[in-house]
Amino acid sequence: MYSWFIGLSHIYQALLATLFTWLVTALGAALVFFFKTINKTALNFMLGIASGIMIAASFWSLLAPAIDMASESSGVPWLVVAIGFLAGGAFLYIADKILPHVHPSGHHGDHEGIKTSWQRSTLLVLSITLHNIPEGLAVGVAFGAVASGLPNASIAGAIALAIGIGIQNFPEGAAVSVPLRREGLSRTKSFLYGQFSGMVEPIAGVLGAWAVMSMRQLLPYALAFAAGAMIYVVAEELIPEGKTGGKYSDIATVGVMLGFAIMMMLDVALG
Repeated sequence: MYSWFIGLSHIYQALLATLFTWLVTALGAALVFFFKTINKTALNFMLGIASGIMIAASFWSLLAPAIDMASESSGVPWLVVAIGFLAGGAFLYIADKILPHVHPSGHHGDHEGIKTSWQRSTLLVLSITLHNIPEGLAVGVAFGAVASGLPNASIAGAIALAIGIGIQNFPEGAAVSVPLRREGLSRTKSFLYGQFSGMVEPIAGVLGAWAVMSMRQLLPYALAFAAGAMIYVVAEELIPEGKTGGKYSDIATVGVMLGFAIMMMLDVALG
């Protein structure tokens, strides 16, 4: 199976990897068929794990290779990476202010972005969809880096990143479908909305891989861009969400530490 996978073009590899992350999102959303609510402490823990995975992936799988590649170019390495990193955060910040959405813990009528009459269910899906863009992009860029011949980039490392992103997508799928079920939607509709939030990842993954393969000089910027966007998601949503409600909100911190260790071991062992 592995030999078959590495024989594919890197565009197809990125597509299959992000289809996997979408599948895990759907598995998380499928919890709605078994539960109408999720214990807040358990959800905080899962969101903490997702945060730790994304933080570790941002460094080992994205920023470190970006620094190495920038060091080989004629530019100033720290400046190249800083520009890409901040651009990734700025992109999510602007999108956050423009695209209508509501966070899972938000109250009715409490939404961000431009004013709209869209239903809360649509706004909730848009929130998670927005934050899935950098995750799919990160996976695609990682496979594109392999195709571009970056010395520290490897298929195993890109696969490790996809596995890590997949793990952290599980609670994100549940974070959409279960609240929608609690608000009165049917189990089927809640599931469909939840898994729909992950559909953007294959699109972003293929575009990311294609972009860096077509314009290799953009690779260090693209790697840092994806890292900046992922860190923005962690700081702006995942950790704050993991700290809301529940008697034991500190469990999110434990999850962050565990998630970071999981992604670190995956990347070092496989990458």
